[in-house]
Amino acid sequence: MEVARRGVNAPPAVLRDLAAKAGIAFNGPAPWDIQVHDRHVYRRILTQGSLGFGEAYMDGLWDCEALDELFTRLLAAEVDTRLPGLARLRVLAEMARQQLFNLQNLRRAFQVAEEHYDLGNDIFEVMLDASMTYSCGYWAEADDLHQAQLAKLDMICRKLELQPGETLLDIGCGWGGMAQHAARHYGVEVVGITVSREQQALARQRCQGLPVQIELTDYRTLQGRFDKIVSVGMFEHVGAKNYPVYFDSVLRLLKDDGLFLLHTIGNHRTLRYADPWIDKYIFPNGKLPSAQTLCNVLNGRLLIEDWHNFGQDYDRTLMAWWHNFHRGWDELKTGLQDRYPRRFYRMWKYYLLSCAGFFRSRQGQLWQLVLSKRQRTRVYRSVR
Repeated sequence: MEVARRGVNAPPAVLRDLAAKAGIAFNGPAPWDIQVHDRHVYRRILTQGSLGFGEAYMDGLWDCEALDELFTRLLAAEVDTRLPGLARLRVLAEMARQQLFNLQNLRRAFQVAEEHYDLGNDIFEVMLDASMTYSCGYWAEADDLHQAQLAKLDMICRKLELQPGETLLDIGCGWGGMAQHAARHYGVEVVGITVSREQQALARQRCQGLPVQIELTDYRTLQGRFDKIVSVGMFEHVGAKNYPVYFDSVLRLLKDDGLFLLHTIGNHRTLRYADPWIDKYIFPNGKLPSAQTLCNVLNGRLLIEDWHNFGQDYDRTLMAWWHNFHRGWDELKTGLQDRYPRRFYRMWKYYLLSCAGFFRSRQGQLWQLVLSKRQRTRVYRSVR
């Protein structure tokens, strides 16, 4: 770029060197290099870290031909842990905030629905497959997104050993894809719960005629006993301070000989804070567990029958969502400019492709745990 050659957009040495550790250059020729349009990008990174980096992209101050590859390299080199100056202080402040306060208490439980899942079903209908499944697909034998999601749903049903006439609780049922599949193909009665009004309305519509109830409630208020329990892509919103009450709720709701399947994103190590940009713009109050954190809270509560990691499948899932969203953008924005302005498009692109890089770098994991009570006497046989 001509501006860069004159030195106006030349990065501070600390940022240039940090990017170089990941094989990235500012205004370089590679598709994963950062193309700077405004020198204020550097100040935002130095003072606000990942939040400033993401907001500057949303504002059009920088671009990158291959965002997914940019984040793969940044996260593989763990550049996010080496932020300089004021940016590091902001991370420490965020860490303190998330440690001191219960950001996922019952009063705040519906916030993530209001700010993310209730954005509009039209966004998700464009982006997701026909099953409306908003979690990682299983690509072992799949050729496309829909096949991968159906394979995942069916694998969950087989892992839970579902039998006709059993009752299944779906904690965080989304738009009803899991409930619909289990009721239709395995003959079970399903109670699905969500904190999103938009999800509840569409899930009820999609599950009409099936033995499925979709309720707008939090897991902490639920009563009853179920043969099997499943939770797909919801645990990320629970928060470490609530892990004990979450698993105690499962213990209370699960029959003694039952099974519980937990499908969750995980982090390769224990972190005491969530990414500030993701927290502000995508999943408020979210928090990813580590294997260590899960084992600590499960200790003395539930037995681990099976632990299945297929985190690299999330990279492929996210890229499929991105291509669907990009193809459907013109349809979304037509007549809806106020709801979906150009800045929203850049935000959503940044979200999907940065998350793809998160999993491609192997920082991100995707786990399915099958858990049981000690009272269960039957031998469990793992399913893949």
